[in-house]
Amino acid sequence: MRIVFFGTPAFAVPSLRALLDEGAEVVAVVTQPDKPQGRSRSVLVHPPVKELAEAHDIPVLQPDRPRGDLFLAHLRRLAPDLGVVVAYGHILRPEVLSVPPRGMLNVHASLLPRHRGAAPIQAAILAGDAETGVTIMQMDAGMDTGDILLARSTPVGAEETAGRLTERLAALGAQTLVEALVLMQRGELHPIPQEPALATQAPKISRDQARIGWNAGAAAVARQTRAFDPVPGAWSTLDGVEVKLFGARAARGSGPAGVVLRTEPDLVIGTGDGAVSVAEVQPAGKRRMSAREWCRGRSAEPGGVFA
Repeated sequence: MRIVFFGTPAFAVPSLRALLDEGAEVVAVVTQPDKPQGRSRSVLVHPPVKELAEAHDIPVLQPDRPRGDLFLAHLRRLAPDLGVVVAYGHILRPEVLSVPPRGMLNVHASLLPRHRGAAPIQAAILAGDAETGVTIMQMDAGMDTGDILLARSTPVGAEETAGRLTERLAALGAQTLVEALVLMQRGELHPIPQEPALATQAPKISRDQARIGWNAGAAAVARQTRAFDPVPGAWSTLDGVEVKLFGARAARGSGPAGVVLRTEPDLVIGTGDGAVSVAEVQPAGKRRMSAREWCRGRSAEPGGVFA
């Protein structure tokens, strides 16, 4: 079976590697263009899946947008039987979805229909979900609305960050994808329509969403710092300086929302309903460091207010 693979970030790499390890015939990888980085924007950084594809001599396509006559013609010349999409970052139009005779499969990092959208991992942590998982779905023209082909669940750790959960779900997604393809070859996949009434949305993370709401209570603040660790980082301001905070957890004590209650031995901040201790911080323009190290420089003192 000839497969065209759509994917971009590190999350997609285990799925592509799993296909190659299973001997799948991947005829091309479609990914986003290289991104310029550095002060002069002169250094081009390849998408993680591009490096893996080139190491296996797989053709790589990097259109600005996966649409238009030229892209469609190129895709049709590849004559794929099936498409696999893993965190590609663009919505595929119906004319693209219809190119492979067996359609397109998507590896989605939630138990659909819960957390449809671009940020399902962060959404699961923010919501306090006890479990999440991956869903292999048959793509259609909607946003994560296609039939469910296979799903596998996993618990969400009490103190698990989005970074760690992403790594685990990437591995689980790769395993589940391979399992789904084996079942497809046997004719044993049975599509299940999603229940729209159970759907929740997980849109792309905005800057405002990552700003800490100190009056939300200790549990919610702790979830927020875990959901946005490592990126984009839950943030607040102290004395007009932006600071990202990581590793918050419920602590003894209580105080007004955002007020620094103590800095020794831990940085503890009131939330209006309990308090949180913060493990690490990253002031604007500086490296990530322990909260204790930061406080030793008198960057935060009792009575200061995060806003």
